[in-house]
Amino acid sequence: MRAIATVCLSGDLRSKLEAVARAGYDGVEIFENDLLSFDGTPSELRALCERLGLKIVAFQPFRDFEGMPEPQRTRNFERAERKFDLMEELGTDFLLVCSNVSPQCIDDLDRVAADLRELAERAARRGLRIGFEALAWGRHISDYRDAWDAVKRADHPALGVVLDSFHILSRGLELDTMASIPADKIAFVQIADAPLMDMDVLQWSRHFRCFPGQGRLPLREFMQALAETGYEGPLSLEIFNDAFRAAPTEATALDGLRSLIWLEQLAEGAAWSLSEPPASAYSGIHFIEFTLDEESAAPLGEFLSALGFRHIGRHRSKNVELWRQGDIHLVLNFETDSFAHTFRLLHGTSVCAVGFRVDDLDAAMARAKLYKAPVFRGPVGEGEMEIPALRGIEGSLVYLVNDAQARDVQWKTDFMLFEDGDVDDVGLLNVDHLSYVLPPTQLLSWLLFHRTVFGFDAGSEHEIADPRGMVVSQAVTSPDSSIRIPLTVSSARDTLPGRFLSEHQGGVQQIAFATGQIFDTIDAMRARGLPMLRIPANYYDDLAARFDLDDDLLEAMRSRNILYDRNDDGEFFHAYTETFMGRFFFEVVERLGNYTQFGAVNAPIRLAAQASQKRPVSR
Repeated sequence: MRAIATVCLSGDLRSKLEAVARAGYDGVEIFENDLLSFDGTPSELRALCERLGLKIVAFQPFRDFEGMPEPQRTRNFERAERKFDLMEELGTDFLLVCSNVSPQCIDDLDRVAADLRELAERAARRGLRIGFEALAWGRHISDYRDAWDAVKRADHPALGVVLDSFHILSRGLELDTMASIPADKIAFVQIADAPLMDMDVLQWSRHFRCFPGQGRLPLREFMQALAETGYEGPLSLEIFNDAFRAAPTEATALDGLRSLIWLEQLAEGAAWSLSEPPASAYSGIHFIEFTLDEESAAPLGEFLSALGFRHIGRHRSKNVELWRQGDIHLVLNFETDSFAHTFRLLHGTSVCAVGFRVDDLDAAMARAKLYKAPVFRGPVGEGEMEIPALRGIEGSLVYLVNDAQARDVQWKTDFMLFEDGDVDDVGLLNVDHLSYVLPPTQLLSWLLFHRTVFGFDAGSEHEIADPRGMVVSQAVTSPDSSIRIPLTVSSARDTLPGRFLSEHQGGVQQIAFATGQIFDTIDAMRARGLPMLRIPANYYDDLAARFDLDDDLLEAMRSRNILYDRNDDGEFFHAYTETFMGRFFFEVVERLGNYTQFGAVNAPIRLAAQASQKRPVSR
């Protein structure tokens, strides 16, 4: 059973439950604070959940119960009886008790066991169950092994231990003991992931938990240990995260369900373990589609021509152009009654879609269906190819194109191609990477979407200094590295990504093309009049101090505004155009050896240069 705690989501309880039901969960944990602010009775809440097809799998939390001196002990049992009354109205049979954090708590495991046994006995009289969970910051019980010891000592059929991945993994606890717990004594399992952070565990838990697949905790090991127990009860998400509290409820609920589906395939050998379709192999970004109007057509055409692209075809039934260079295809969509037009109304002249080349289209679509990726179907003219597309997190499209058809068949089928004549390009070969700007609350969603739907890997975060604030970048990459997508966020409104987000609602801001001869390519572009971003001379003086580079090479880079990075795997040369109409910009890169990064060390230099660039009036 897939479940989620209401504390994971933003909004009021009614909207949370509706979002949970629409996403496709089976059950829900009712968090006490959500119930207290609910504008109805517990019976009405029960009826709402039944109408939505949701089982209330738990009521939680019951705090500061075990090991208390009198008169608090007696009051705690009176408080528990009131909660049992409430649970009967709600129609749930399970209460989650978390370990005591009160300074009055007595450090006596036998006393804890006696309290839990009496609580379980009282619950059993009503047909209810109790689960005991060790909080990572509990006063005397902060280790799941101690909680399990207390449950064993209490020895009551209505009492079991609650296993929470965050409370266990955040403290680096061994999992062999967990794997040995009998399934019938595991009352409930809660799941959370988290980034690896060196901070107080309570603050880490309250602000930075995330869905499985969005963090760095060793969930595979946790799930494999859980599978060894034979547990077949609910898996429930319990996430405290500031970004989730500010994010749209529907999107967060869907992210959570995707994360549970991903998690299930980690539990090898479990009866409920899911065998997911393999991710398709990829062979690069097939095309980039721009949406634009006639007014921006000429300026963008001039910019693309200076980059070495040629207009080689027109769509058979739509107002769409095809431009090409090397293995790069750019689609310019001028349609006024289409998805592209709707996207343009929100974002202006922008990238509205990309195409991924896949070797197994059926497998790619099966995986997308499993992970609830919304499918887009646009109008298809007679005789034209129908190419499946998925809606991304921010509404742009990702087309999946069969690699066998992508190279030639698609363009000849859907476009009237012009005679090529003599090829006169500047040496661009393929799309190296695309960089998206997102609202900060969407970064985890994008990471999870690409990890689950496409089987991409997530890289490490990089903090980058913009002259007007901090920028964070994290890349998702296909297993073969043929598709690289850095994701960029900034909470500072006046940084370059911050302005792009506020003025154009985010999307693709940077498009990087690969070349095998960057010096020749830049020379050819400059000869065509392409405006390149100027890099300060001080950068090259520092470069000479950091690397043992030939003077002629340094001068060649300086005169062409080429930046440089090197690591143990290889070298990286890259240069930038000026920003087009204050919107997006292009990068030219050459990788030598096995360099797989993006020159992050140079990003502050680039951002400073872009900040000083005169900003044109957006059209």
